[in-house]
Amino acid sequence: MVKEKSGLPFMSLLALVVGSMIGGGIFSLPQNIAVSASAGPIIIGWGITGIGMICLAFTYQFLSNRKPELDNGVYAYARSGFGDFVGFNSAWGYWLSALIGNVGYVILLFSTIGKFLPIFKGGNTIPAIVCASILLWSVHFLILNGVENAAFINIIATAAKIIPILSFIIICIVGFKYNLFAADFWGGQSTDLGGVVAQTKNMMMVTVWVFIGIEGANVFSKRARQRSDVGKATVIGFLVVLALLVAVNLLSLGIMQRADVASLGDASMADVLAHAVGSQWGAWFVSIGVILSLVGALLAWILLAAETLMVPGQDGVMPKFFGRMNEKKAPVNSLWLTDIVTTVILVASFFSKDVYYLMATLSASLILVPYLLSAGYGLLVTARGETYVETQARGRVSNFVAALVATLYGFWLLYAAGWQALLLAALIYLPGVILYVWAKREKGDQSLFRPYEWIIFAVLVIAAIAAICNIVNGTISVG
Repeated sequence: MVKEKSGLPFMSLLALVVGSMIGGGIFSLPQNIAVSASAGPIIIGWGITGIGMICLAFTYQFLSNRKPELDNGVYAYARSGFGDFVGFNSAWGYWLSALIGNVGYVILLFSTIGKFLPIFKGGNTIPAIVCASILLWSVHFLILNGVENAAFINIIATAAKIIPILSFIIICIVGFKYNLFAADFWGGQSTDLGGVVAQTKNMMMVTVWVFIGIEGANVFSKRARQRSDVGKATVIGFLVVLALLVAVNLLSLGIMQRADVASLGDASMADVLAHAVGSQWGAWFVSIGVILSLVGALLAWILLAAETLMVPGQDGVMPKFFGRMNEKKAPVNSLWLTDIVTTVILVASFFSKDVYYLMATLSASLILVPYLLSAGYGLLVTARGETYVETQARGRVSNFVAALVATLYGFWLLYAAGWQALLLAALIYLPGVILYVWAKREKGDQSLFRPYEWIIFAVLVIAAIAAICNIVNGTISVG
């Protein structure tokens, strides 16, 4: 009998991509985007996002095939292209983005339950935080029992969450009213939106939030059964999720007026469906989908966060403590740190307002740099012609174009995020230097930074100080 090759199969990788992208974002998408833009700018925004993100997906695909020795792409590509300190910061920022996003997920989950059980209303009441913590640590011990088992459960959760989304799309197609969709198409009659460019820019961070997870298969490239599955799962997963997101967003504007959609609460897809069917069963149906989706996304993102600390720990870029695995090959120490920090932030959320939107925005801001660095590395590889020799020479031009577009899109996202979000991200990035210095000392390195890395460090310090000053004077809000 031939023994089956170990590792994550294609369906597990695909479920990690789709499952991590389809979390809470799609269920809150109608309100989150309607508050920033009307139908015309929304279509333009999705066009820009679609082009930018598919090019990023293609970049991850060709890098996974041409650089199979690089594990955990978000970290490894940044390190290979720009050095240890940049690679460290890419992993650190991605990890922070993942765990902050997880706080947003559990807040939204219990906010959804709060529609029917008032003690959970808002998602950050004391009962909600207690129950969210129990859920978080239940997932923690599930993962400790083995990554492959957890990944298999994620396949089931991903399949379950697709059903209410497809049902929503079908019902909204039947009930779609073009006159509602076309009303104030460019937002010129709405004083709260601004011009077309401003509307397009303002919706971009939401689109980043809902696509976070596109790199999921690359993060687990080290565990893939076949390396070629990593790129395929990335591209196919992106196309599936893009179709679902655009359909949910645009169809909602044919069910309710934009201003009414903008006034809805979290998990606004449930309220749109209730309006479409004229009954609260619609809200119940979608709410069940939200709960299933968020539990699955939480599982996927805890896996991604822990893996992102473990691989640099094994490479010596993070402290060795984080690189350890238990007998089930679960990233035990990085998993403990991930869930302890997540719990602390979850408890702190009790003192904040509009927590889900804050967590979503902050998570999206933190991940912009890792995405830009991945695209930039793809640009370096194609520009230098690395691996494009002899039988592997084909595809260099198309790969270069994809990486170039993804890089330009990355810079556009930094602009769209705004200086306040970037300063706040720098403040959160800076403490990670302590771990970097720890890892350097473990390796016996006498010089902490190369000359250009000192410049990066100085920029982080200056930006962090500026963030603190703006928080103190109220220009930047963290509550």
